[in-house]
Amino acid sequence: MGIRLPSIVFHAKQVLRSQPLDTRNTRPDVPKGHVAVYVGEVQRKRFLVPISFLNHPSFRELLRQAEEEYGFEHPMGGLTIPCREEAFIDLTTRLHGL
Repeated sequence: MGIRLPSIVFHAKQVLRSQPLDTRNTRPDVPKGHVAVYVGEVQRKRFLVPISFLNHPSFRELLRQAEEEYGFEHPMGGLTIPCREEAFIDLTTRLHGL
């Protein structure tokens, strides 16, 4: 599992480098230190999560699942997490409490 995370980070950096500076995650509604993710099995909802969550083993498992499901071509144009919204909220609530 730890071996795959560097490939995810590498590909994310590649995608960011390939985007023009004005289209990178510079939307004013994404605060510095956060990343926007889309969550849901059918209808996707956008969430903002602290980048520190990316280091947590439970969140890494979601990233692994996202890589398996979508590869690096995400249908929403951003990071899409294939899980139920309720499960994602439960996980992020627990991570906020750490």
